[in-house]
Amino acid sequence: MNKRIFLLSFCFILMFGITHAQKHKGPKSIIRENVGIKKYHNKEELERMPKGELLGLYTERIESLVKLLPYIAFATKPGVTLTSLGIPDDKENNKVLDNQFEATDDFLSSTREFHERILPYSDTSKLIAAILFYEDMMKSLHEFSEYH
Repeated sequence: MNKRIFLLSFCFILMFGITHAQKHKGPKSIIRENVGIKKYHNKEELERMPKGELLGLYTERIESLVKLLPYIAFATKPGVTLTSLGIPDDKENNKVLDNQFEATDDFLSSTREFHERILPYSDTSKLIAAILFYEDMMKSLHEFSEYH
């Protein structure tokens, strides 16, 4: 009886290990899910905000654009994968994509550090103009599909 329980348990563990090892995360999106901004603003709204909040909006828009612009030849929204573009979803291509994401994260980390240190010295009116410009760029990316 003990041998049967042991054998049955061993088979169960073996089957679980095999099925678990075969699970694949699925194809990775070329554009990460956290790309985008929560709300678009008008000039009057921005003029009523404190400078600290404007600095946060500015940085958020830069980050969204940096994560999106290199990929507009493929897509302008998250969800497009290597496979859906006809690119083989193999180890080498995934490694290149991971390296690109890592390089982007490094760049954004450096940019964030620069913004935290230097951006507070910017003129508020120019900061507002830049935020509105970046928001217009994001809006135009939503219309990008009309061009092809």
